[in-house]
Amino acid sequence: MVQRVEMSGRTAALRDGIIDIVLAEGFLDLQLSDLAARLNCSKSTLYGIAPSKEQLLTSIVRTFFRRATERVEAAVDPSAPAVDRIGAYLNAVAVELAPASPQFFADLERFAPAGDIYRQNTQIAATRVQELVLEAAPGIDPQFLGTVARLMMESIHRGDVSRATGLDDSAAYRALADLILAGVSGGHTGD
Repeated sequence: MVQRVEMSGRTAALRDGIIDIVLAEGFLDLQLSDLAARLNCSKSTLYGIAPSKEQLLTSIVRTFFRRATERVEAAVDPSAPAVDRIGAYLNAVAVELAPASPQFFADLERFAPAGDIYRQNTQIAATRVQELVLEAAPGIDPQFLGTVARLMMESIHRGDVSRATGLDDSAAYRALADLILAGVSGGHTGD
């Protein structure tokens, strides 16, 4: 049993190391032999985590987004007013995604299994924004604001916003939060 705990701890440490590398450098060009050397382990140890490079990368991306989602939700005080929770939520998303490089997001677009995980998580975030908008300002169309949030998140991740505005991802998320909060706070101006 002690050996199993040690192995689990080693596996967790390896996963953390892989996540750090993948976020910083992307993952499609990584060779398992290079990854093993950088993590001071064998390729067979990596194959113990997942039976193929593709499954390992998919597992790593899934783990990253699961952990990020947990931390984002933990950063939002459920007793705070809904408007404050919108800002807290989007700012927490910015913090969690800050370590992710443009190459990581480019690789998400190029590797379908990881891209599917990313799109699913972005949709979950947009749905969460919709829920918060509905609570904060029932007169505002939450579907529209959720869609705006999702499209902007995708644009931020692709680097479109940075290229167009010069804002880094964290600043772009703060600007998105400000935009949504201004819309919610300003109330409904349509018919």
